[in-house]
Amino acid sequence: MNKKYLIVHADDAGLAWSENKATQIGLLNGSISSCSLMVPCPWFYEMAKFCLKNPKLDYGIHLTLTGEWRTYPFRPISPINKIPSLVDDTGNFYSKRAMIKDKAIIDEVRLELKNQIDFAFSLGLRPSHLDSHMYTLGVRQDLIDLYQELGKEYDLPILLSKKLIAHTGENPNKFKLPGKGCIESVFMGSFDDFESIGLAKFYDNIIENLKEGISILLIHPALESQEMKQITIDHPNFGDVWRSIDAEYFTSSHCKNILKENSIELIDFRNSELINLLDA
Repeated sequence: MNKKYLIVHADDAGLAWSENKATQIGLLNGSISSCSLMVPCPWFYEMAKFCLKNPKLDYGIHLTLTGEWRTYPFRPISPINKIPSLVDDTGNFYSKRAMIKDKAIIDEVRLELKNQIDFAFSLGLRPSHLDSHMYTLGVRQDLIDLYQELGKEYDLPILLSKKLIAHTGENPNKFKLPGKGCIESVFMGSFDDFESIGLAKFYDNIIENLKEGISILLIHPALESQEMKQITIDHPNFGDVWRSIDAEYFTSSHCKNILKENSIELIDFRNSELINLLDA
C-alpha cells in the first residue's frame, strides 16, 4: 500500500448540540471523514436524525461506560437495577475508567452495550463500526474479549489498538490480543501537546509526517459556546477550548490544503482496505 490514507474521526457526537453541530459541519464541508455517536447522551437523537438524513456519511457507535464531566453525567440505556456494577449512587455512569476496571461485572457490561447498539439500530441507524469512549473497553481482558465479541455479533469492525490501550495507562502486552485486527497508526492529541506546541501544530505535524498506509486521527470538535464551557468546567483536557480548536482546524482551508499538499486521501470505515485490516 504505497498511498497515504487517513480517517479523520470525530468522537463524542451526541454529547451536546455544540458537539453535534461542529461534527456535522466538518462532515459536510470540512475534513472530517467519520464520526461515532454516544447513545446514552442527551443529544444523541438529534445526531441520529442527522445521520439518517445523510446516509452517505460514515458513522459508528461510541460505546459508552463512563461520563467524565462534573456537572453533566451520563445515564445508561439499561434499567439501573439490571446493571448496578456500572453506576454510582446516583444511577449515573462512573466518571473514571478505573471504576469500571474495579467494579464492572462483564454480563452487565454486555447487557448495556448491546442495548446501546440495539437502540441505535431500532432508530434505523446502520453504523459502520464500533469504538470505545475513553477506550474503557481496553482496561481488562474480559472487556477486550467482549469488545471483539460484539464486533463479530453485529458484523462490525472495531477500533482495536495497543496504542489506545496504552493511552489508558494499561500495558497492552499483558493482554491477549488478536494477531490481526489491531491498528497502531492511530493519533490523538495529548494535554502536553495542547499546552506546549498547540493542537493545530500537532495536527500539522501528523499530516506532514504521515506514513504510507492507513492511519486514524481521533478528534473531538465542538463549537465555541457557553454550553461547552459549562459541560467541560474544570476539565481543560478535551475541554471547550480544545474542542473549538478541533472544530476550527478541521473545517479550515488550511487543513484541506495541507492534506492535498501531502497527497493524503481521506477515507472512512467503509473502505474495503481498512475493513480487511481490522478483520480479526
